[in-house]
Amino acid sequence: MNFPPINPALTRALIARDYIEPTQVQSAVLEPDAIGRDLLVSAQTGSGKTVAYGLAFASTLLGEAEQFGRAGAPLALIVAPTRELAMQVHGELSWLYGQTGARIVSCIGGMDARQEQRALAAGCHIVVGTPGRLRDHLERGRLDISALSVVVLDEADEMLDLGFREDLEFILDATPTERRTLLFSATIARDIAALARRYQRDALRIDTLVRNQAHGDIEYRAIRIAPSETERAVVNVLRFFESRATLVFCATRDAVRRLHANLLERGFAAVALSGELSQHERTQALQSLRDGRARICVATDVAARGLDLPDLGLVIHADLPTNKETLTHRSGRTGRAGRKGICVLLVPHSKRRRAELLLASANIDAAWSGAPTAAEIRALDQERLLSDPILTEAASEEDLALARTLLARSTAEEVAAALIRVHRSRLPVPADLLDTTPAPERREERRPDQRGYKTAERELAPLREKHERPENTVWFRMNVGRQGNADPKWILPLICRLGNVTKQDIGAIRIFDTETKFEISQTVLPGFTEAVRLSGETEIQIEPTTPAGYTPRQLAKPPARHAKPARGAYEKPGARPYKAAKPRWAKA
Repeated sequence: MNFPPINPALTRALIARDYIEPTQVQSAVLEPDAIGRDLLVSAQTGSGKTVAYGLAFASTLLGEAEQFGRAGAPLALIVAPTRELAMQVHGELSWLYGQTGARIVSCIGGMDARQEQRALAAGCHIVVGTPGRLRDHLERGRLDISALSVVVLDEADEMLDLGFREDLEFILDATPTERRTLLFSATIARDIAALARRYQRDALRIDTLVRNQAHGDIEYRAIRIAPSETERAVVNVLRFFESRATLVFCATRDAVRRLHANLLERGFAAVALSGELSQHERTQALQSLRDGRARICVATDVAARGLDLPDLGLVIHADLPTNKETLTHRSGRTGRAGRKGICVLLVPHSKRRRAELLLASANIDAAWSGAPTAAEIRALDQERLLSDPILTEAASEEDLALARTLLARSTAEEVAAALIRVHRSRLPVPADLLDTTPAPERREERRPDQRGYKTAERELAPLREKHERPENTVWFRMNVGRQGNADPKWILPLICRLGNVTKQDIGAIRIFDTETKFEISQTVLPGFTEAVRLSGETEIQIEPTTPAGYTPRQLAKPPARHAKPARGAYEKPGARPYKAAKPRWAKA
């Protein structure tokens, strides 16, 4: 064992858990300079922070002794932002201090407050809790913190983000002045630094984060999907990677409910985790993941904060994160404690640019690809069946006797085919997805003064390009026109949605009295027609048609950006066209 010298009781606990090498943060808090001091620590998620501060305050609580004395007022207080993290901390400290006789009590929102009151009254050595519940016990006189020698703020940045600043300040103001304060945070932002200056004394700054570098144990993949196929893409990703445990992130509770129901319907062993669930329901969901009864957890960001699930090898972002901090937090649920993990972002083509910026801001180099196809998944199923231990394990005499009976009644091929059918019947059926292979990029050169708004040149340039090269596009018609209040403001998004294309794939749009004609690039033509067919739209009908004609006025060079000729100048020979008089179809 290569840990620095620590309490013998904790050493035995670490050996029992097969802890051989300390993580970077664990080594840092055990350095001689850190002994007995306040600590301000920044470390990435999954780096072993809980064990780190458990080891760090052992000398303060135990001194040279291996056993705690009689339990009374608590000696250490750990504050965590969420119920799940507080329960996780309670579990980690329970085994770490299991041979010291420590009595550890949890005070967590959503749990039975009267039971917690009785546990506190009976005496304890360490208290772990969430800010709101701890403050409630303090205000009601149930929690005596007069003997505290250590206070730990775990994931302090998340506590501030969740609005617990007032509760934290109330708790810290009530603690004894002569105490150690250990503050752990993923990032040391301005508000965290201010909190440290106010409540810490001569704190040692420990930074174990590697700046501008992605988590080395996580493989990132960005998968292109059609906007309407998120749930089917999740199904295929789950089937393709076949992880022991998977966490799927959604942006809202409604999305969690919808995706969870869809996965259950398809035969996946899945649980849901969101803020609307009771603490008992959340505990049951997590327990089913830990004991293997469920393999997939669909969760919101808030519900999944601080989760540490065993064997979590796959994280799926069904909805894109809002910022790089959320991306880092979500992805950090896997690749923990030296284990490898895979992080998959599902990127609708309409959000491709946003995803690229998000990955670049986090300095993540993701491998881009299309979603796994049903054919690829079936091929993997065959490989997995052939390598399944059930075919290589030694058979018992009872199994061999039954096998001989089967072979006497059926041929070997029939028995093997039955085995394959049984194997496939246990697997959810993969979904058929649209091909989202991107068309060649078509980027426009824009002058700096054109950035931020559309100009007539930008709007009409694609039209002139199509007119010069009509063989590159195909015309379609839609059964709605001016009489049906057709407007480019809703026609353009409608075409994109029904055909799973982007604005760059659409050329000219001409609105007539009873119909609208528009151009689609030949590079996306197969996918467009297939998406329209599968869309199920009955009111709006889209079908191939003949090209719409152009007039010289529509192909005229557009005016300068600020040019505004006199009224009626648009019709004068040789005059530049007036911007406000553009045809309605050009506004798309």
